[in-house]
Amino acid sequence: MKRNSILRQGNKSSLIAAVVNTIIAAVKGVAYFYTGNVAMFAETMHSLGDAANQFFVFIGSALSKKLPTDRYPNGFGRLVNLVLLGAVIIVGIMSYETIKEGYHHILHPTESKGILINILVLGVAVLLESYVLFKAMKEVLHETNVEAKGMAIISKSFGHLKRAKPATKLVFMEDFVATLGGVIAIIGILLAYFAGFHAAEGIASILIGLMMFFVVGRVFLDNAKGVLGEADDDLEEVIAKYILTQPEIKDIQTLYAVKEGEDFHIEMKLEIDPNLSVGEAGQIKDRIEAKIFEMKGVTDVIIEFDEDDGIRSWNTTT
Repeated sequence: MKRNSILRQGNKSSLIAAVVNTIIAAVKGVAYFYTGNVAMFAETMHSLGDAANQFFVFIGSALSKKLPTDRYPNGFGRLVNLVLLGAVIIVGIMSYETIKEGYHHILHPTESKGILINILVLGVAVLLESYVLFKAMKEVLHETNVEAKGMAIISKSFGHLKRAKPATKLVFMEDFVATLGGVIAIIGILLAYFAGFHAAEGIASILIGLMMFFVVGRVFLDNAKGVLGEADDDLEEVIAKYILTQPEIKDIQTLYAVKEGEDFHIEMKLEIDPNLSVGEAGQIKDRIEAKIFEMKGVTDVIIEFDEDDGIRSWNTTT
């Protein structure tokens, strides 16, 4: 597979978010240089962290699509989880700097200048980040096979976020926090300017930093599970229900749906009638494999058969 074809398979939401946040970070950085506003500094650091993070996510999601090799026969599916674990370090550093600057500003509040520039830049940034967030919401619904229109896109995307791909989930969370952070920064600047409460900008900076730490924590935990190979209970139940509708299948001894990066590895051991021939068992296997491969994200299916022992093993309620 050629390098450019691999990159085409990268997560599009993360690429769009990386480009948009790079532009936003540059504009915010210029505004901070001219105004010295600590809330603008927090937003600059936030956008820089998001841009770098999301760029690494795009690369990681693309490289995870590489085909298995002799040296790595299990493929590169979990590579995106490793990249995301490394990427959280960047956001963690940005979060620390943001909180530190906010704390110093609270202790020694100073009057910032250029309120019109700050509000204009942050207002445009919020609109752009809202656009990226909305694209991520639609991507969540696309990946989870959920249909929605209008305002229902917002509520349903939050409800099905857990089942989205790691890269899409990260973009969603980062841009949600970025949009909310922009609004908080605007409120802090307005309070400082009109109410004379200059420490509000420092408080806004700390709040933004804490939200960034929240994203760091969530991303770390989610991708640590991905590196270890987390089972997907919901997908296991869907597959089990289908298998048990097949008249030749008497029971399920074991069934695992393990997430490998953005893909799923399915492994099962099924009990069948001992009177079936090898040819008939092969046809059953082919039929089940074909159906499971139709499920979104499934890239590998391993099926073993055993004779029915007459003892029920699979409980659909677990």
